[in-house]
Amino acid sequence: MPPSSKPEHAAISAISEPAVVRWLLIAAAVLFLGIFLLFPLGVVFGTALQKGFAFYFHTFRDPDTISAIRLTLIAAGIAVPLNLIFGVSAAWLIGKFQFVGKGLLITLIDLPFSVSPVVSGLIYVLLFGLQGVLGPWFIDHDIRIVFAVPGIVLATIFVTFPFIARELLPMMQAQGNDEEEAALTLGASGWQTFRKVTLPNVKWALLYGVILCNARAMGEFGAVSVVSGHIRGLTDTMPLHVEILYNDYQFVAAFAVASLLALLALATLAIKSIVEWKSGRRLKDEPLYGRGAQA
Repeated sequence: MPPSSKPEHAAISAISEPAVVRWLLIAAAVLFLGIFLLFPLGVVFGTALQKGFAFYFHTFRDPDTISAIRLTLIAAGIAVPLNLIFGVSAAWLIGKFQFVGKGLLITLIDLPFSVSPVVSGLIYVLLFGLQGVLGPWFIDHDIRIVFAVPGIVLATIFVTFPFIARELLPMMQAQGNDEEEAALTLGASGWQTFRKVTLPNVKWALLYGVILCNARAMGEFGAVSVVSGHIRGLTDTMPLHVEILYNDYQFVAAFAVASLLALLALATLAIKSIVEWKSGRRLKDEPLYGRGAQA
């Protein structure tokens, strides 16, 4: 055996565990997933289909349910593109430039992670409510923010805006400015450099952030619950509609709507896994600029 292989063999032996320990850890992980993930999902779909497929699909013909689905799609459809613009701009600014207040901007981006969604919704009520700071002015001009669609959209934007920026920021910081500076030196404009150099390098992280942002936007409950007013058929999103149906003892209908959210979550998880797989293949086949430079 070559001398160089002995330390490597010793390192592998040091971190390897007996087969019994490995199987116990695997069994514990599978048991945990079964209790806290698979069993609840089974309960959701089992209860949703308790009265058969006819009743299940009939639930989604209810006008209030249709309105809740529509409002959820509207809120996500507005919040995700706006957060996409903000996330790309913020990550590009923080990752590529040095400026005064950079640390403060990063802290503000992380703010929704540290503030309860209920508190963030309450802030909008204190700002735009009838007795709020700006509420009387908006009401005098016949503009409703809270207990209306704009408040739901604002609350959704607030709780979701860190996701895309936080996914892009580490990637942009790791890449540095060498490729952009080279493109500018060769005569490319700022927009061409951003579109043909910066974005292709972060496309998988960007897609990953969009997926997470959309998932949170469609499933948000706390902040939206505070600003919606729970006006049935008007300001209820799907999570709020599930609560209303459950409180009205319409358990099968509530779980039917919840199953739709669960299906969306599973679809998001599948897309997320595909993006991670594609991203892993890209990093393997096309190393980052820094790796190539080091090689």
